[in-house]
Amino acid sequence: MDTANLASAQARNEGMPLRLDLVEGQRANLSAIERRAATLAPRRSVKKEWQAAWLVRAIGLIDLTTLSGDDTPERVRRLCAKARNALRQDLVEALGLSGPVTTGAVCVYPTMVSTAVKALDGSGIPVASVATGFPAGLMPLKLRLEEIRYCVAEGAGEIDIVINRALVFDQDWQGLYDEVRQMREACGPAHLKTILATGDLKTLRNVARASMVCMMAGADFIKTSTGKEGVNAVLPVGLVMTRAIRAYEEETGVKVGFKPAGGISAAKDALIWMTLMKEELGNAWLKPDLFRFGASSLLGDIERQIEHFVTGRYSAAMRHAVA
Repeated sequence: MDTANLASAQARNEGMPLRLDLVEGQRANLSAIERRAATLAPRRSVKKEWQAAWLVRAIGLIDLTTLSGDDTPERVRRLCAKARNALRQDLVEALGLSGPVTTGAVCVYPTMVSTAVKALDGSGIPVASVATGFPAGLMPLKLRLEEIRYCVAEGAGEIDIVINRALVFDQDWQGLYDEVRQMREACGPAHLKTILATGDLKTLRNVARASMVCMMAGADFIKTSTGKEGVNAVLPVGLVMTRAIRAYEEETGVKVGFKPAGGISAAKDALIWMTLMKEELGNAWLKPDLFRFGASSLLGDIERQIEHFVTGRYSAAMRHAVA
């Protein structure tokens, strides 16, 4: 399961002029959203071989990530080796798959981009890099743009930027649009994923409106979280963001990707998020050009669940180390 060169294959979102009527028209009914979110887990019904197939698909949707203060080049190289062969060979053979299973991308800090690019050479797996003063995003704009350009020059095919939350609190949609637009231009050929840091945004209405502004400014993906907030990827936020994506597609005809990140570590949670994408946006969002998980430990649990399907036994988590 080769991801091909996803960064170059995915259609770009060119954006559109800022329309405040469309932004301010984004609303969020908290009670209705919570009721809808509560229906997703009980309705997760894929079992046996169908569940195994969904979990193999989920592996190809993972941005395998290391964003720790003690990251080293060797750790990144091990992570890339796992991304190339994300499922143990005996399990690949038992499932009758034709080749190695790979992740959707590898996500690292800017200083580790060149290491990851070299380690993934020839694999077709893109390197994503966080940028713009991750995770707070509070560097001067000039420095944030320079960091994006640095990552692209080092070989990153995808850039995960963080928005300035203060602009959302001030309802300064023009300011947010202008900053994201400049970041989009700084990315050049690389794809832009905008992290909303939804745990910091306080209200679902803020999430909905910030989502729309970022897509208007040219974001190729909108992403929930840095993974560093107190609350990261949760289903009510996912519903709000996917419905903003649907509204943007209805307005422009352009499909924008979605990336939940932070706190997704169990295979059952991956299935719930995939169900959300299928029901709210359709099958196109079950492919890595439009949907990714930002995760580090998720892969280990998926591999463990697939081994249980193959052997009928649960193995120790240490048998499925990420790197």
